[in-house]
Amino acid sequence: MFSFLRTFTFALVAVAALAGPAAAEPLKLVLLHLNDWDKMESAGKVASVIAAEKKAAEAEGAFVLVTFGGDLISPSLMSGIDKGAHMIELAEQVGIQYATLGNHEFDLGDEVLKARVAESDFTWISSNVTLDGNPFPGVEGPQIIDMNGYKIGLIGLTTPDTTFLASPGPGVAFADYTESATSAAGAVKELGADFVIVLSHGGESLERGLTRSVKDVDLVLGGHDHLARIVYDGRDMTASSGSQGEFIAKTVIVMDKVEKRGKMSLVWSPSFDLVATADVTPEPTVQAQVDEYTAALDRELGQVIGSSGVDLDTRRAAIRSQETTFGNLVADASREATGADIAIANGGGIRGDTLYPAGTQITRKMVLTELPFGNTTVKLEVTGKQVREALEHGVSGIEDGQGRFPQVSGMTYSFDASKPVGQRILQVLVHDQPLDDNKVYTLATNDYVGTGGDGYGMFKGSKVLVDKDAGGLLATQVIDYVIQRSTISPTVNGRIKRVD
Repeated sequence: MFSFLRTFTFALVAVAALAGPAAAEPLKLVLLHLNDWDKMESAGKVASVIAAEKKAAEAEGAFVLVTFGGDLISPSLMSGIDKGAHMIELAEQVGIQYATLGNHEFDLGDEVLKARVAESDFTWISSNVTLDGNPFPGVEGPQIIDMNGYKIGLIGLTTPDTTFLASPGPGVAFADYTESATSAAGAVKELGADFVIVLSHGGESLERGLTRSVKDVDLVLGGHDHLARIVYDGRDMTASSGSQGEFIAKTVIVMDKVEKRGKMSLVWSPSFDLVATADVTPEPTVQAQVDEYTAALDRELGQVIGSSGVDLDTRRAAIRSQETTFGNLVADASREATGADIAIANGGGIRGDTLYPAGTQITRKMVLTELPFGNTTVKLEVTGKQVREALEHGVSGIEDGQGRFPQVSGMTYSFDASKPVGQRILQVLVHDQPLDDNKVYTLATNDYVGTGGDGYGMFKGSKVLVDKDAGGLLATQVIDYVIQRSTISPTVNGRIKRVD
């Protein structure tokens, strides 16, 4: 595998010359980085910040690169309609130049991703994603950018967990993250790169390890965990911007070539900032485009279908760690629609990251914003043993906020997160009766989880009573559930208990 990767990365290295000021020593490089930006609302503010930062940097004679760390085309309400095309347009308008693939780039299938990549004026790069053993169509390998005598290497990496976090086709492969970085960084170094940057969609644990374990990597601009973070301790040098354009991660590298013992060596120093966008005046042209998209959505989906008598919690931290009112709503709606004994809804399928106060008027747009993936509900026959395995898996990534966390209906469970993974579930009741490992139950879940998505492999091969073609859209089932009741008041009633 290692030798294959090395050949692969050599074959894909591209060299570009970046226009800029006249040659000067030392070189100042300003990197403006975004990641996990799939909702359009902040685009005007993002565009305004990037334009101002570029203007200031170029006035000082600095070079500027605008980069992206993955998760652009999905999930969002608008992406469910145009398959992410609007985010490609907005990314171009705000000035992104280089991007790596995130796991959500694969939510809508390989053909959609191929189309979005082909539409992009900016460059997508990857050193560990292939399709049928070849580079993913339209995605380039490592880049070398020549900046007035300095060569900057750029590498793209995507978490191998994408295999079960999204919906890549059977021919898509994600090579080992660290091995791919080692190979690609070595390739650009051999071609003369002075400074090597990784655009990563791997999360903090993978990314912080790169600058320690891969000697040729100097800086990692990351994504995937939605954290706004800057780390620099003399060895680790990583930065990411949170999510949804709330910050721009700004990294400034000042580098110079000095002679030491008759040989030229590179010396450099970094500085960092997280530039907030919240109070920025939006760039008018980009904001006008966002307003146009929003108005179209409101016309189509703004009808009120009911109201909530309680707070509805879809905040990311809550939906991936504890019982919530909205999680109960989704699980109840899918169980009622299918007549199943029990239901499991993965927290990562709920995307609004919002706390709606009691009295909120519920619209179709709100439901589709929360459930943007277009999943259908399937009904399976499963054993109690499979259910127990599913719950163990569901709570196994709670420390990292993994989207596999199970919201449930028709059953209750308790767990102790201080125990080892695989030994955390303490008690499971189905309709107030202890779960029987040998008994067969009917389960409602979305088609993604039902076919092994989010790591729920224990459901693969189960007898299918209602398949994804026959099952209704999960969002439609929730909409129907609200319409039938007019006012909903789901409560947190002890379905999930954490005892540690």
